This record gives sequence, structure tokens and C-alpha cells, in this order.
Amino acid sequence: MMPTMRATIFHAPGEISVEDRPVPRPGPGELRLRVGAASLCASDVRVYRGEKQARPGVIPGHEIAGVVDAVGEGVGGHAEGDRVIVCPMVTCGRCRFCLVGRRNRCVSRRTIGYDLDGGLAEQLLVPQELVRLGHLLRIPQGLPLDIAALTEPAACTLASIELCGIGVGSSVAIIGAGPMGLLHVLLARAAGAGPIIVSEPIAERRAIAEHWGADLVLDPAAGDVVAAVQGVTDGYGADAVVLTVGAADLVLAALELVRKQGLVNLFAGFPPGRTVPLDPNLLHYGELVLSGSQNATTDQYRRTLALLPSLPHIDELVTNRYGIARAPDAYASRLAMEGLKSLVEFPGVDGA
Repeated sequence: MMPTMRATIFHAPGEISVEDRPVPRPGPGELRLRVGAASLCASDVRVYRGEKQARPGVIPGHEIAGVVDAVGEGVGGHAEGDRVIVCPMVTCGRCRFCLVGRRNRCVSRRTIGYDLDGGLAEQLLVPQELVRLGHLLRIPQGLPLDIAALTEPAACTLASIELCGIGVGSSVAIIGAGPMGLLHVLLARAAGAGPIIVSEPIAERRAIAEHWGADLVLDPAAGDVVAAVQGVTDGYGADAVVLTVGAADLVLAALELVRKQGLVNLFAGFPPGRTVPLDPNLLHYGELVLSGSQNATTDQYRRTLALLPSLPHIDELVTNRYGIARAPDAYASRLAMEGLKSLVEFPGVDGA
């Protein structure tokens, strides 16, 4: 009888289940991981809501850490027992974006957890193309698998920080203190930024942002956020503003917080069809840059993984933990905005 594993299956918006699936066998050039931890992304929740596409029948999960437990013929550089994270992009390696190191913009990119089976299962078959591209990165010794699984969202945050040019002495305003907003606080602080300003309506999240190193934390319903940002930036506005909430009505609010010649990054994804009534003179006369960032380069994954062991508070980001049988509850907690990050973990997989 063919061995089976437990796996989370996305059927359609609002429909996920945990089922038995055959344990995959790696073919030539492929690897198999025993998944140790897979955390849930806001994009996974958007797929569940029908705001983003995924293949019906796919196993979700692209924030993955695990241990190699089978190696296909012809694979070099990896062995059973290796602890790795997955950079989940399967790319062509030949288009103009791939050739300049921007594989996250590959014109034919496919992504684990959306187009190909992902990590919300006991085991994951890693495609040959992903192995060949070097998109499995070894986890530093001593870093637990549950923290290593946060490499993907932290790398996306690093891409945002670097796009914004945030460095020593940069002022940055972050709209939203959910998991991704809080990661922006941590990485902006690691980059030497200051002041770091956070606008967040939920009191619990404001308290976390302050505890994690934000210099000024604001309740947008209780005061003038623009005046407060100008008050700590000598009247100029923030050097960079990052919108980590997928609410189109906040785009104009973000543009009000940035200084002339500053940059606003639309980090969050938005529901389809949303538009913004933008006055182009706002950009023209302010010489503003309005941009977006999505995913990260392979090098940003590599550098993020090296940073995680020394990043303060990163072990506090996961607040909701579930076994595979309760994977649907991981979605429910994110939909209800209960706590911060939700994670599905698999006992018995080496996390040392």
C-alpha cells in the first residue's frame, strides 16, 4: 500500500480541508522535505477570501522550513538531514529579470503554495527547477525551524526596506502593525532607522510596536497622524512611508505622510478592482516616488536567513500554533485578527 501523509487542500475560496495524500517520491533532480513548520501569510488569507488566485486542489503554504528526507538521482549539494528553508519561486533563470538577479519578477514565475504544492503538509516535493536554481538555503545551526519558517516574510520585508532606501538615520512611517508591519519595525531598527513611526488602530498591536522598538506609535482614530509625523521630522514628513495594509483608501493617507522627494511603498496586496483617485500634481510637485514591492530576491532570502538568529523579538511573532489536523484554524485565527502570525508545526521533525 502506498504511504500517505496529511495535507491541507485548497479547493475554492472559503473551502479548505485536511486530507490524506500520497507521500511524494523525488524523481531525478528533486528533493523531498519533511516539513517542520509552515507559517500562514496574508496572501494565503487573500486566496481563501477569493481576492487572489491559486490552483484548486493545491496544497497551500510558501513560508516553509524543514529537513531533507529523500534525495533524487543527480542532486548535488544536498543530503538527507539538511535543515533548509525554501525560497518558493520557480523561475526560468533566462528572462531579463532573472539575469539581473530579480527572479521575483520572472515573467514565467510559478510559486509553491499557489501554482505548485506547498508546505502545509507533512512532506513537500521540491521541484527540480527550484533545486537547480539554489532556492533551498541551509538554516544556521541552532536556529529553530519555526523561526526559520519566517525567512520568507522577513525577506519580503528586507526587500521593502531596501527599496525605500531606509538606513541609518532614515525616518520611516509604517501604516499597520500586523505581522508585516511589525517586521518592518524590526528590520528598520536593524538598519539603523529613526524615528520609526507606526500608525495602528488596534491597541494591542500598538503596544507590541512600542515594545519592539517603534519611536512613536499613533492611533489614527485619536489624533492627527500627519501633524504627529511632521512633529518628529522637523516638519518635513517621513523619508519613507510603507503601507502594510491592503486598504486602497489608505494610499492617499500614506502620501500625506511622506516628505518631498520621499518614497511611498505599497507593500500590501489589494483586493482586485480597487482604484485610488490620485491627483498627479501631488507626485509632480512633491517629486514623490510611489512604488510597490512583492517578494524578494534570492540574495535577500540569503541575507535574511543570516540575520534571523540575532533579530530581537522575532520569536514573539508567532502567536498561534496548530498541528496539521487544525490547519483550518490557522486560517480562522488570521481572519479574526487574533494575535499575530499563525503557524502549522509538525512535532518530531528535527528543530535543533
